[in-house]
Amino acid sequence: MKTSHSRDLVLFGVAAAVLAFDQLSKSWVRTALTPGVPWSPLPLLRPVLSLTYITNTGASFGLFPQLASVYALIAVAVSAGIVYFRTQLPYASFLVWVSLGMQLGGSLGNLVDRLLHQGRVTDFIDLNFWPLQEWPVFNIADSSVVVGVVLLALYLLREEPDISS
Repeated sequence: MKTSHSRDLVLFGVAAAVLAFDQLSKSWVRTALTPGVPWSPLPLLRPVLSLTYITNTGASFGLFPQLASVYALIAVAVSAGIVYFRTQLPYASFLVWVSLGMQLGGSLGNLVDRLLHQGRVTDFIDLNFWPLQEWPVFNIADSSVVVGVVLLALYLLREEPDISS
């Protein structure tokens, strides 16, 4: 990725796609599903995957709900940090910009929920198979942040350190 324009296009394009998919899916869930009642489009999938509409005030995957008042501020800080520091990063791999776009889009997706729905985030992806039995219900934004962080970590682990300075 050689130009700042192309990296911005990837970063903001991925973020916009994640944000749109996240908000569209949550909107559908809020209108089509009954809160707390699992639904599976294919009965064969029900033991493994269902859609269960819940809301939570916690962080990703419903963690630490007692800190609800801080999460909107954290999402703003993370989003602003990614947008600001993108200009400070050296030209890096396409994977870096995709991972940052996923993190930005996911952070904004849950921020929109918090701002528009009294601090509550809509969750609906309900996995239930070993080892994920009793796994918290989550959403596209949560998944995007986690996958983005994992992709960035894999990239950083793969990179050779520059010890010339």
